[in-house]
Formats: sequence, C-alpha cells, structure tokens
Amino acid sequence: MTVRNLDKLFRPSSVAVIGASNRPDSVGQVIMRNMLDAGFEGPIMPVNPGQVSVAGVIAHADVESLPVVPDLAVICTPPATVPGLIDALGRRGTKAAVVITAGVDVDALLRAAQPYLLRILGHNCVGLLVPGIGLNASFAPGTLKAGNVAFVSQSGALCTAVLDWAAEREIGFSHFISLGNCADVDFGDVIDYLAQDDKTRAILLYIESISHARKFLSASRAASRAKPIVAIKSGRNSEGARAAASHTGALAGRDDVYEAALARGGVLRVDSTEDLFEAVETLARARRPAGEGLVILTNGGGLGVMAADALAPLGGSLVALSNATKAALDGVLPRTWSHGNPVDIIGDAPGARYADALGVLLDAPEADTIIIMHAPTGITSSDEVARGVIERIEGARKTVLTNWMGGRAVKPARAMLENAAVPSFETPGAAVRAYMQLIRYRRLQSLLTQTPPAQAETFKPDMARARAVIDGVLAEGRDLLTEFEAKELLDAYEIPIVATRIARDADEAAALAEDMSFPVVVKILSRDISHKSDVGGVALNLKSADAVRAAVDAISKRVGELRPEAVIDGFTVQQMVRRPGAHELLVGAFVDDVFGPVIMFGQGGTAVEVVRDRAVSLPPLNPVIARHLMSQTRIYRLLEGYRDRPKADLEGIVSVLLKVAQLVADLAEVAELDINPLLADDHGAIALDARVVVKPATIAGIRRLAIRPYPSDLEETVQLPGGERVLLRPIRPEDEPAHLDFFQHLDSEDLRLRFFNVVKSPSHEALARFTQIDYDREMCFIATRPASDGHETVGVVRAIADPDNERAEYAVIIRSDLKGSGLGQALMDKLIRYARQRGIHELHGTVLSENTAMRDLATRLGFTTRPGEDASVVETALAL
Repeated sequence: MTVRNLDKLFRPSSVAVIGASNRPDSVGQVIMRNMLDAGFEGPIMPVNPGQVSVAGVIAHADVESLPVVPDLAVICTPPATVPGLIDALGRRGTKAAVVITAGVDVDALLRAAQPYLLRILGHNCVGLLVPGIGLNASFAPGTLKAGNVAFVSQSGALCTAVLDWAAEREIGFSHFISLGNCADVDFGDVIDYLAQDDKTRAILLYIESISHARKFLSASRAASRAKPIVAIKSGRNSEGARAAASHTGALAGRDDVYEAALARGGVLRVDSTEDLFEAVETLARARRPAGEGLVILTNGGGLGVMAADALAPLGGSLVALSNATKAALDGVLPRTWSHGNPVDIIGDAPGARYADALGVLLDAPEADTIIIMHAPTGITSSDEVARGVIERIEGARKTVLTNWMGGRAVKPARAMLENAAVPSFETPGAAVRAYMQLIRYRRLQSLLTQTPPAQAETFKPDMARARAVIDGVLAEGRDLLTEFEAKELLDAYEIPIVATRIARDADEAAALAEDMSFPVVVKILSRDISHKSDVGGVALNLKSADAVRAAVDAISKRVGELRPEAVIDGFTVQQMVRRPGAHELLVGAFVDDVFGPVIMFGQGGTAVEVVRDRAVSLPPLNPVIARHLMSQTRIYRLLEGYRDRPKADLEGIVSVLLKVAQLVADLAEVAELDINPLLADDHGAIALDARVVVKPATIAGIRRLAIRPYPSDLEETVQLPGGERVLLRPIRPEDEPAHLDFFQHLDSEDLRLRFFNVVKSPSHEALARFTQIDYDREMCFIATRPASDGHETVGVVRAIADPDNERAEYAVIIRSDLKGSGLGQALMDKLIRYARQRGIHELHGTVLSENTAMRDLATRLGFTTRPGEDASVVETALAL
C-alpha cells in the first residue's frame, strides 16, 4: 500500500480513542486530553468498558457500540488486544488507526487490517499531530502551532524533544508524524501523501532505517522535484564493515550507502535538528543560486576570513573577481579596499558604500551569491547599512544572504532585514552553512535533472557466456570465481581486460610466456585464495622463460607455507602491461541489505583499505551519475590531469562503471565484484585483476535494485497500416534533445488539444520531467524512426499511476504531420498492454470536448466517456 486511505489518517472527520482513561498521567488520559485541548471539531469518542465517561465525554464499552463509524482510531490498550480491535474497527468501516502500544504481534496486526485496507501508523509510536485541523492524536506534551513544514520521525524520543524545541522557537508544522515501528505506514507512504498536500511546503525526516527502499526512493525522487526534503540519518559513524572476499566488500559502509541513496532521492542530508530547521528556512526564504560563484562583501577583514575558513571544510570556495569587476569596484570604493574576494570595503563603510559595492557585485557575471557581512562600529549606523542593502537588492535576481555580527546594537538592523525577507544570520559560520545548504540542494536537483549524453557506444553483453561462468561455479559448490573466470565474466560484458592464459605447472607457464611478448606476469590460480598479493602469489616483470619457472616454484613454495590447505588450480600468465604514470583505480559492486546492488569507485592498489578513498552510488547509472560518483573521490582530481600528467580517459572509466552496473543488474547471483586495479591513463582503462563472489539468487531480476532500471524488454518494433516500421520503447533521459525537436514539429492547435494551452518551447526543467521518469510508477513510450542525425521521436504516450497502482492517467500525442497514420492507436495499444501487465486497474484521461480525433480513438479502444465537471472536457476511462 501507499497513499490509500491516508486521508482518513491525516484528515479524519471523527476519532475514537480506544483505551482512553481517567487515570492521571496514563497514556490513555494524556491522549484524550490532547485530543480535546487541540480543538478538533469532529466527534471524539473514548472507548473504555470500565468508564462511564472520560474527561467529561461519554465513554463507550467497545467498538461495536460507537454511535459513529470513526475515520481514525487511536489505540493504547495492551498488546494482545490490538489485532482484535483492528478487526473490529475494520468490520465497522474504519480506515485508519494509530497504534501507540508497543510489543504488538506485527503479523497478526497486518492480517487483521488487510481485508479492510485499514492503514496503521505505528506500532510503538508517539502518534501524530495535524495542527491545521486541531488534531493531536498523540501523548506528546504541549501544543503545536500550525505551519507549512511536515516533520516525520522514527524516534519517539526525538519527536517529543523536537516538539519542545519547536514550541520554544514558535515553529509551526503542517504535520508532525511519529512512525514508530512502521508496521504498515512508512516513509515512502508519508512522503507520497505529503507531496500532494498543498499545506506542506517542505518535508523534514529523521531516519533510523528504511524498510522499503524502492518505494522510499520513488516517493522522494517525485516529491523532491516539487518541495525540499531535508533529513537527519542517524548512525553516520557506524561503518558496518564486514569480513569480505573483495576489497569492495571490506570497504563497504552502510552509512555510505544511505548517503548515496538519499542523494539519488533528492534528499538534503544534515547532521542536527538545528541544521534541519535552518536548512528548510534557508531553502524557503533565499533565492536559489544560479551557480556556485560566491562573493563575500564585508566591512571587516576578520569577518571575511572567518567566513572563508568556514567555507572550505564544507566543500565550498570563493570565486575569483574578474578584472572588469575589480575595475568597477575601484570606481566606488576607497583605494584601500581588499582588491580581492572577500571584498573588504573598510570598517568605516556607510550604507551608501555598501549599496554601491553591492550594485557592482549584482552586475558581476561571476557572482551568483553574495554574503553581506557587517560588524558594528562607532562611525556608521548598522540600521543605515541595512536600509542601503535592502534598497539595492530590491528586484535583484541573485542570491543574497546577510550576517550582521553582534548583539543588542545590530538587533534592529536584523529585524529590518528579516521584515524585508532578506535571510539574516547571527554568525559568519551560520551564513556560510546556509549558503552551502543552498549549494548542496542545487547540486542534488541538478543531478536529478541533468541530461545524459546520447550513447554512441552500442553495448550488447554476451549473457549466455556470463551465465555459463556463474552457473558453472555454483554447480561446483563454490562462491569465489578464479581470476580467469572473473576476467571471462568481465570480457562477456566488454570490459577491457588483460588477456590471461592458464598453466598447470612451471614448464607450461614458461611455454605460454614464450608465446607472448616478454615481460610477463605470473599469478597463483586458486579457488581458495582471494587476495593473491597477501600470500606472495604474484610475480611481475618476468623477462625470460627461466624467470617464469623460478617464479612459479617460488610462488608454490610460499603458498604451501602460508596456506597449506589451499588447492592450487594452476597459474595464470599474462603480458606485463607497461603504462608508466597510469592510475590504479578500484571499481566494484556489492549488495546492501537495504538498497540492494551498490557500485563503488575509488583509488585502487594494494593499499586500498588503508587509503579508503572511495564513493558509492546506486545503479542504474548513466554517464552523468557515473561522473558524479567519480567526482566525489580525491583521485578524481588527479584523473583530470595535473602538472605534466595528461588527463585520463574519463569516458573509458565511465564506460567500465556503466558496464559493471549493468552486470550486477543482470546477474542476481553476483554478491561482490572487485576490479582492482583498473589501470587508467590517457590511453584508456584496462582491468588487470578481478575478484567476484557469487551466491544463489534469492531475489531475481530487477526487484533487487532500489531504482528500477530502463526496461529494455519493453522495446518493440511495429508496422503501421501504411507499411512504415517504427520502434516503440520507453523514454530515456538522453532523449531530451529529440523530445524538444518533437515539440517543434507540433502545430499550435495540436499542442492546445494535448496540453489545454499552447506550449511553445518547454524549458529544460519541463523536458527533464518528461524524459527522466520513474519506471516503477510511471511509463512513457515514444515512437522513434531513423533520421539523418540518428533517430527522431514521432509520437509519445504516457501514463502516470497513482501511488497505489490502482489508476493511471494517460495522454497521447503524435507529430502533426503523421496524424491519420495509425501511430496513435499503436501507441495506445502498447500502453494498454503494459498497464494490464503492471496490474493497473483503470486507465483514465481528460479530453477536450472538441478533440474529436482523440474521442473517436478512445471509443475504438473501448474507453467509456462521460461529461467532465467542466463542459469543455469529457472524462474517458478503460477498465483493465
């Protein structure tokens, strides 16, 4: 379930309190008092067979005797009674319950609720508050102001602490929700609901764990495009590392994965409650920066230094001022100004000087955000400076943050700035943190909407060969692939490898080496040894057959001494790769218990676990996400080239990452994969060594992935009545340029009939929403055909399902010059087949009454029609 019946939970018209009590300070007494004090306008019905009344309200003996069917029940009775109460409520017609009680049998609870689609918040929760409707179905102390921020937490203790903290600061909420143990309603459900709630401007989360990763990510990715989501995730310092056969497995930290997952969901992560509310205030009040060019304007050099010092550890930097900007500042500032960034305009600066300098910076193309700082002096008026700033930024299109340092002397100036809706902060550090929250949020949103480049590379893995390798290993009862098997698996996915051959003994190894060009590398081949270097199982730069024989003998002796139980299957021989100055990288994959397959990238080599320079991301990857993953590591800066070392083949590394992501998506048996080192320089990337751990698959196919990948199995070529063949396939993010071209081939009348107004040229943001879809809850099929510059889009049909996958709204449009070709019917047929396969119960759409072509098509396809609420439209529906 997702949002079904959550309206009864969050906007009930009647509430029953089961376990309501007159016993002082009992949970039942506090909840009943809170319900009455909050001002809820509907019936509040206490249920307690031992009481005539509770808090002056007539009590009822049981659920059956309630005079009104409650939309919502709040249950605080002993654990064993709860499933039976849920069943009784379901039979009465109640659709939601808050289960405060801890220790409830979850399976029994859900079995009781399922037949009635009754939604459960909890168990073991504090409850929920919706101040806008006077609902306080909780045992939390105090009252809560109405506001436009929702707070959702798994921790009951944190809920009560935040309530107290917020009350002191007079912070209001649209919803305050304690999830408890998430037996039914979880983060994904609540985010989906709040995304559609027009009273909620931002969503704040306190996360201890995620139980349904794909639902959470689908909900957060959709909601974060419309409103900010800010989260605290507890356990940042808990690595959760485990013994593993691969470096990737050993390096994997659970918090790394949560960090990557939150980023993919567009969720801004912070560290404290203060940061949580500061972030949402900043995001709400400050203009979003167009870029990352930051300039500090100050009357004190020390303030500017403090701000710059606070900026660097957070990943920010100051922009260099252009010569033109410096010249313009020279014209309005004393000769003694700093001539750099921070722009120190000297301690005696009056309001006019601030305003003049600010005017220059607002016109400077390199400046996207300006932090204005002011320290009070006996020479100038802080109020006058604030007035000058407010007047100058009126109508400005850049981001402006302010920091008036001090206490009583600057308090009126701060109030002036606040009243003028200019974000104001008490310290340089607070202003810088606010700026970096804006930048981090901008980066997240940019990552959600960046258009990947079209893939010139056609990639078709040899699935049969890869499957044969894995099945053979599992059939032998093994879980660790040999190096030769691992490289064969990579080769099946077109990942560049060093050609490797197997020898049974020293003489055969020498003979193989002579067939190659010296020098060569010899390694131990053993199903029992994962890290060959740990047992001296690698010999490099062997320049003769005799050297090869000696190396094999020495390796055999060392392995026999260090790992006498290990079975030696032979030795691998490969040509020594000479790439002076190449970088040793790690590309790997592992399976997280919550989010499924995870891709890792970082610095490789034998010291990989000491260096620990790595970053992780969730598949599926595209070139944009792969580059972002790489950019989070220190070694990435070296890969971009430095001093006399050329830039590495970044596209080659990206290609390896994409293929590894595809491999783990395709092959559910791959539990760990480790390419170390992946050697990379300006000539390309090549895998020198690989380790792969496999296990029998318990979850097959794409269900393992937290984000549903591109469904290539839905691609289909169809022939239109006129004989032309077109490819029908799901849309991809890289289709954005072709989608824009498609719009430009639609006449204004067709655009009006489809969008109910004329969309002349959609923005990048709109096109990103059209092309970057969540395949788990939305589908868009495009019709494409060959064109001179590749392929062109000639038709589009899409359906967006409700979060419950019950109903989906459809829309279809074809290129204006192809009307009457049968393409519209082909697209609709495709969509109907897909919707049936996905288990959607109904397709529905709104059509302008004058759009006779679409109405006729809907009728031919079996849709029913009825007049809409507006006479200008008709509603169409097809039961599936």
